[in-house]
Amino acid sequence: MTAYVVAQISIHDRARYDRYVAGFLPTLRAYSGRLLAAQEQPQVLEGDWDREKVILLAFPDQAQALAWAASGEYQAIAADRLAASEGPVLLIQGYT
Repeated sequence: MTAYVVAQISIHDRARYDRYVAGFLPTLRAYSGRLLAAQEQPQVLEGDWDREKVILLAFPDQAQALAWAASGEYQAIAADRLAASEGPVLLIQGYT
């Protein structure tokens, strides 16, 4: 069953965040992940939103998503994201 990762972040160190982005896609593809959407300043339809960017990823299943997040390849670049941005990252199980 497809699993989704949703990140809602604010970026405070653009250079370091851009370094993270430069290495991101190869780590994702290695775990059959797909980047479905990434947008800064999305249109808010309801409620308040205090972040700058939203990212939506898809994986074949929850196990692949967790394996990617824990992988050495991702962890090697994740330090830049954690230092350059803040905000929640959620794992969501899709429907069949």
